Amino acid sequence: MNDFFSLKFKNDYFIFIDQTRLPLEEIYIETDNYERIAEAIERLEIRGAPAIGIAAAYGITVALKNILSQHETQFNIAYERLKRTRPTAVNLFWALDEMKKVFQLQNNFDDIYDKLKASAIQIHNEDIISCDKIGENGIELLENDSVILTHCNTGQLATGGSGTAFSILKKGFEAGKVKFVYADETRPLLQGSRLTAFELSKSNIPFEILPDSAAAFLMKQRKIDAVIVGADRIAKNGDTANKIGTYNLAILCNYYNIPFYIAAPTSTIDSSINSGDEIKIEMRGSEEISHIRGIKVTKEEYATYTPAFDVTTNELITAIITDKQVYKPPFNL
Repeated sequence: MNDFFSLKFKNDYFIFIDQTRLPLEEIYIETDNYERIAEAIERLEIRGAPAIGIAAAYGITVALKNILSQHETQFNIAYERLKRTRPTAVNLFWALDEMKKVFQLQNNFDDIYDKLKASAIQIHNEDIISCDKIGENGIELLENDSVILTHCNTGQLATGGSGTAFSILKKGFEAGKVKFVYADETRPLLQGSRLTAFELSKSNIPFEILPDSAAAFLMKQRKIDAVIVGADRIAKNGDTANKIGTYNLAILCNYYNIPFYIAAPTSTIDSSINSGDEIKIEMRGSEEISHIRGIKVTKEEYATYTPAFDVTTNELITAIITDKQVYKPPFNL
């Protein structure tokens, strides 16, 4: 995966690939405007919990670029704007609070931009390391020549490094632990068929895209050895919020006695909440169901139900794979 990148900071500009254009177009956006970064997160041009956190950190950084006075006012405006972009992914709030700690420690604002930039780069670099460790920890759970089903997108496009669940797929393929991957298309925005398929192809991993509704039929045929997905927030008891459709897979795995794994960095664990009941679920606009890539497929006036995430309860999770360790039930994170 050396011929594309998801996000980087170069020459004091934040550069990211517009994920809404993939896989048909690879378009990169360059900006030093925090408002543009906030819009990119809201529009899902940047998505994936770790990537959102990294982008927000760089957003705070550029907000203080070339600011000569009113530093606190500018910081607070940017902080609150970025905080409003996505309500579910805990990495966003974690990264913003890390940047706030750096800002609040400064008495001299002459080099505040450099200090914030260094912190954002550190957050980014730590995620690269975290992704590698998740992959290393995860492949220990797999049998040789496993067939894996995954949902949504968890690779380089969703993180600062090689991915969370995708890191396990990639390292597993290189080690002979993964021989084939089924990628759910992931309705309604098709992150699986657009993004995960793009990354699997770039990594030369054999795969097929399947409709979300075909997973049960595959499992009935005993064609799936494990399901590995990512997470946007994990409660203290192990309840996990991830892309809508994840809960369906967990129930199916429980029925067919197939291991169901969550892969996420430690920063995705929100130990301030006891269970998934406390996770706020983002609701998206109806156009994400009434339209596909801007083309109307049903009447706009028809009512829609559009949660971006669902919560998988802990008793359905075989293990939670993080950069620090593999957690097994009963979870107390």
